Amino acid sequence: MPFDTGEESLPGLPRISDATLRDSAHMAGVEFGPKDAAAIAQRLVKTGVELVEVGMVSGPDSKDADLVLATHEAVGPERSMTLVVVRDRRQVAQALDEAERLGVRHIMYSIPTSEQHAQLKLDSPSLKFLQVLAGSAISQAKERGFHVTFSGEDGARTPKERLVPYVTSGFEAGADRFRLAETVACLSPWRMQSVIGDLTAIDGSEIEIHSHNMLGMAVANSLAAVRAGAQWVSATVGGIGERGGNAPLAELLTSLRVMHGDTRFDLTQLTELSRLALKGAGLGDAFQSGPTAPHAFAYELPGQLSFPEAYETLPAELVGNRRELRVRTRLTTALVAWALEGSGVRTDVDAFTAWLSERQADAGGPLLDRDAVRKAAVDFQAVA
Repeated sequence: MPFDTGEESLPGLPRISDATLRDSAHMAGVEFGPKDAAAIAQRLVKTGVELVEVGMVSGPDSKDADLVLATHEAVGPERSMTLVVVRDRRQVAQALDEAERLGVRHIMYSIPTSEQHAQLKLDSPSLKFLQVLAGSAISQAKERGFHVTFSGEDGARTPKERLVPYVTSGFEAGADRFRLAETVACLSPWRMQSVIGDLTAIDGSEIEIHSHNMLGMAVANSLAAVRAGAQWVSATVGGIGERGGNAPLAELLTSLRVMHGDTRFDLTQLTELSRLALKGAGLGDAFQSGPTAPHAFAYELPGQLSFPEAYETLPAELVGNRRELRVRTRLTTALVAWALEGSGVRTDVDAFTAWLSERQADAGGPLLDRDAVRKAAVDFQAVA
């Protein structure tokens, strides 16, 4: 029985998706293997999680192909979802080709909605352009028979007058579900209720919330979204993920049990799930969420390092932390160029990146920070 918390009852208990094998797999320096993916996915399904989000596809020869295939083998493609990056019509077509090759049935489009993110990633802040791009992507996917969730990346900072028309047009194009991404944690629970309420008021809408935990309110914001009518909540095991982590699955499910009497889930699976995820992620015995964690301001994407204000709730320096590169094998010339900037090391970045990638693969992908990349560049000069 739930405790008497004085809370209003939820309009309905939420369905749960888990993004450990997508969001957490792409946090700086974390790389799950196929065996990790299979074990984590199986345990998530045993817990009662309805959908396992795995991998990211932007075009042919996805680096996450093995993760996706391992998850499909473990729990089936109907219980999994893969993120598809959206940049332009031709790129989307190629990405959908790859998703079909991998046997994906359920895709989640990553589409930036705030003016800042749209300008950064799409080279245009125009709402009309955003609607046309999303509508085209959704139509292409529905024509191929995919179940389509479309996102509002940085949706929490997208004004109502921009977000509501975008979401409305996405459903009109045939999308099955919309995910509001609190990419940059900035909403209070009461503000979250207002934002989600605007979306659940859209005729025929099915809404999901995906919160980050930089301010420690991801679970509270997720529950607030459900109170406002959201039907889905996205979480990760242990709260592992970028920018202070995500809504932690164990805290979310136990909150639903204690506060709302939700007995749908097998909570006995949670401790072993955390052990598997933390071991596979190489994070040791525990993952600390929030702004003081070593991983809070760590990145492996050059855009995040070059334009941190587009991703951060507050600057690292404000809490005495620092911004850092953490990467294993996902090396790119742009990332290496960022690491070498200001170091005084002059080298052929393309050749060095290829050399370092091969060395990392041979060594099993040890963790690299900026200083390690610079030291490796000196080693490369000595053998080049």
